[in-house]
Amino acid sequence: MMNGARFADSTMPTMREHFAGCKRVALVLHASHPSERDGMEKRMQVAFADIGVSEAISLHQMSDAEAAVFLTKADAIWVGGGETFVLLAELYRTGQLAIIRERVLAGVPFGGSSAGANVAGLVIGTTNDFPTAEVPTREALAIFPAVINPHHPLPVTKSEYDGRVGKILTYRKFNPGESVIGLANAAMIRLHAGKITVPNGAVWLYAANGQQALKPGDDVTELVLDKSAAK
Repeated sequence: MMNGARFADSTMPTMREHFAGCKRVALVLHASHPSERDGMEKRMQVAFADIGVSEAISLHQMSDAEAAVFLTKADAIWVGGGETFVLLAELYRTGQLAIIRERVLAGVPFGGSSAGANVAGLVIGTTNDFPTAEVPTREALAIFPAVINPHHPLPVTKSEYDGRVGKILTYRKFNPGESVIGLANAAMIRLHAGKITVPNGAVWLYAANGQQALKPGDDVTELVLDKSAAK
């Protein structure tokens, strides 16, 4: 998602539109190692300032109680990448998962990259991470009606691509009721106003009718939105 301290050029139009009018974003950087969070916060502050969001503060600067209050007041939420299991465990430990879900379902803009995209889905079913922390359940934020697989290889890297496709198809054999969205690096999928679209990048849908390559501009009508899904 990043180009130095800015969001990747291909993502900028969608990022500006998605976070338009937002002045204060809560940064959820739990997936980063504690020693890296200050640096990541500064980097994300530059990136968000570049798209017009003047204030970006990481929850790691606050106590759990302060972070809970801040999440209820921020007008946008961004969840960064790193270790998915560490992230999900911390969201459960602090009670932040329920707060974030409630706010997003109420219409607060949410964005996430890598592990942050992973936890937006129904479960962390196809994470590429090692289980570096114990989680009480694989159930995630469930604000997007599919399982997310970040860093999906491109077909040009044939062995990596074929390996990932095989793993996801195997996952679906054991979990046939779940759809999986594969996102290449810097690719985006957006849920807005009850509609799922592909703004940019290489995206794949793995569903009951098999694997489907999606292209920028596509509407993803195959995914069923629950009545409680984010707007």
